[in-house]
Amino acid sequence: MKENVFDVLMYLFEKYYMDDDNPVVPERDSVQQELSRAGFPLKEIDRAFNWMEGLASVPSAPAMQATRSIRMFSEAEMNWLDTDCRGFILYLEQMGVLTPASRELAIDRAMALEDEYFDVEQMKWVILMVLFNQPGEEAAYAWVEDLVFDTMATGLH
Repeated sequence: MKENVFDVLMYLFEKYYMDDDNPVVPERDSVQQELSRAGFPLKEIDRAFNWMEGLASVPSAPAMQATRSIRMFSEAEMNWLDTDCRGFILYLEQMGVLTPASRELAIDRAMALEDEYFDVEQMKWVILMVLFNQPGEEAAYAWVEDLVFDTMATGLH
């Protein structure tokens, strides 16, 4: 079984964060043991927890943000985030779903994954996780959540 950090994050997000019936997340040690029993490698479990700590350690964005700016992607970002990912990020920002601060956090968290493969579907989930963890972004989260699950439902038919 070749599991990566993204697989661990998806498991955690679906099991603990999207479960409205159980809003309490158990202690880290307990979750790590559960992930290990589920077959995830310890290295990937540690990387996933580090990724989540990076998400939680970002300070709140300042209230004043430029409403009209152009985001230039670095060479490393362009190598990791393909045209579809970059286009999706910019589309969400133009639609008012992502703020410049949430855009930067999404890019940062996508770059932190460093797995072998990353595409727009994974970018959607990263953005969903970022928005879920940002206070005041409930409407944006709901919008992206609908987009992610509508895409999944139409893809299954």
